[in-house]
Amino acid sequence: MSDHPASTAAPPCAFASPPRGRATSRSRLAAWADAWLPRIVLSPTIIASLVFVYGFIGLTAYLSLTESRLMPNFEFAGLVQYERLFEIDRWWTAAANLGIFGGLFILFCLAIGLFLAVLLDQRIRAEGALRQIYLYPMALSFIVTGTAWKWILNPGLGLEKLMHDWGFAHFSFDWLVDPDMSIYTVVIAGVWQSSGFVMALFLAGLRGIDDSIIKAAMVDGAGLPTIYWKIVIPALRPVFFSVLLVLAHIAIKSFDLVMALTAGGPGNASDVPAIFMYQFSFTRGQLGLGAASAMMMLMTILAVLVPLMYMETKGSRNAH
Repeated sequence: MSDHPASTAAPPCAFASPPRGRATSRSRLAAWADAWLPRIVLSPTIIASLVFVYGFIGLTAYLSLTESRLMPNFEFAGLVQYERLFEIDRWWTAAANLGIFGGLFILFCLAIGLFLAVLLDQRIRAEGALRQIYLYPMALSFIVTGTAWKWILNPGLGLEKLMHDWGFAHFSFDWLVDPDMSIYTVVIAGVWQSSGFVMALFLAGLRGIDDSIIKAAMVDGAGLPTIYWKIVIPALRPVFFSVLLVLAHIAIKSFDLVMALTAGGPGNASDVPAIFMYQFSFTRGQLGLGAASAMMMLMTILAVLVPLMYMETKGSRNAH
């Protein structure tokens, strides 16, 4: 029996590195996964967008150049549908209403949203509660908003009846049934729903401005209105760009809010292009004419989007 204890050391091969070929294979697999895995994951979304967004935009554009009625007709007919569209008085009424609604909607949402954001930026009490109250309308669908305001503005049910019950017998607010004023009720409902969202965007932009700039201006003797007008608001240019883009998109595609509130009435007084497109495409069996109106809506969006993007890009280059 040996006097030396048995050695417990591991055999030399226990901690040996794996063969070089196996390590190379693993590194190649990792490199392949880094290069292709994101593409594989994103490819279904990209394919779906190409087919169901841009593909259907292309299909709509082609249908607007055909004589399609109840069913698609793929025989090319030129610009005949656009000529018919521009001869319809209802289309021009819808386009004028879009101009009124879009202009006032964007203007009032910008003004009210910026004003509320500036107020909340003063670190007032109950800021969290007020922010939630202002944002709550955005949580509602446009159908709910339109229905609620239809009750509120109904002369025999809402605000006018309430004022009469309180003793104001001569009070009148019949915009909902007035052909000349009905489009402005859509503006009221739209501003009520979207101004809180605009406030949240502006407030986020205000909170991202360096406080040292404001403090330096105050040391130089500038008042708070001057600071906001000359320093803070110009610094919110990217936020203004985003807000204008979102609001213009909401205004141009407005359908459910108008349908729930006025249904385009009285008559066609509050008609908008989205309602025109839907009714001519799917209820009147004039698919080609509806496609032409849809393409005009797309061109309107591009007419707003392209100048805004150019101005923002040009401003960014000048800033650098």
